[in-house]
Amino acid sequence: MYINITTSETGDNKGSCGALVAYLEKENKDKKRLEDHENWFNGKSTFIKPHEVRIGIDNNIAKLTKGDSKFFLININPSQKELHFLISQFGEEGVKDKLKEFAIKVMDEYAKNFKRDTIRNHKDLLWYGKLENYRYYGYNDKEVKNGTRQRGDRKEGQQLHVQIIVSRKDITNKIKLSPQNTSRGKNASHSAKLGQFDRTAFKQSGESLFDEMFGFNRGLKERMDYANIMKNGTIQQKAQLQVLNNVLEAHPQQKNNQIIDNIITNIPAGQHFYIDGMLSSIFNEGWEIFDMFLEPLGGISGGQDNIEENKNKKMRKKRGNQVKR
Repeated sequence: MYINITTSETGDNKGSCGALVAYLEKENKDKKRLEDHENWFNGKSTFIKPHEVRIGIDNNIAKLTKGDSKFFLININPSQKELHFLISQFGEEGVKDKLKEFAIKVMDEYAKNFKRDTIRNHKDLLWYGKLENYRYYGYNDKEVKNGTRQRGDRKEGQQLHVQIIVSRKDITNKIKLSPQNTSRGKNASHSAKLGQFDRTAFKQSGESLFDEMFGFNRGLKERMDYANIMKNGTIQQKAQLQVLNNVLEAHPQQKNNQIIDNIITNIPAGQHFYIDGMLSSIFNEGWEIFDMFLEPLGGISGGQDNIEENKNKKMRKKRGNQVKR
């Protein structure tokens, strides 16, 4: 699940949203019958017309200056695997309604992320969503750069996604809300005016929400926090994560999402610094199965000697208990 927040597909969010609305209507232009159009939606209606979107956003700008952002664009992009899973559950048409339901819940998370008493859910925001069926190659895509595709060509595979225009001001047109404020509460006076916002937490909430809402069994390497650790983590953190991945691939029956969530969340905080401590969260006994995984990591995260020592202690304790019986 890929969720991001940008200023606008058209590159400007300091004026009218008209150009962006027109851009997001591109797929409807190829459909002659109105009943085939993908309508705009929000938490109140699924039949919103383009001019309503433009008027709604453009009129909700009280006390914003010429140089202020007036709106933001949120992209909700399920992966190919996630889309195929949804289609298998709800069918080609049913998946569209489910993605719209999911988008509403994502906007609930967006609202909560500001941590403002009066901004509790999507009903406190002014926003409009648009389901799109296709994606197109852009100049940044490697296929365009190497000449195998042209800019504007449709991308292959399932490409259903949702684009959301959300006003900078709340539904009352009184409170400024900016996801560009990344103080995360560190600057109290600034947060009081704009509301704090944690982009990473927002993106992560979308992934967790998808899994919970649809019962999607997400693999370790498909998780956003896995990608973050492998990109930005320390050598020790990456080593622990690799061991965890090896164990889960070799013993998928041991997978427990709650335990994995706890481990992968705490790895960056150093709470699972020792590999043997991390593994004991998943298995109570049976240390011999880890030998093949732990051997290459000696001295990196707790040390092979430390692991062997703990293993021997457990074996001695087990034998002692058997003698007592």
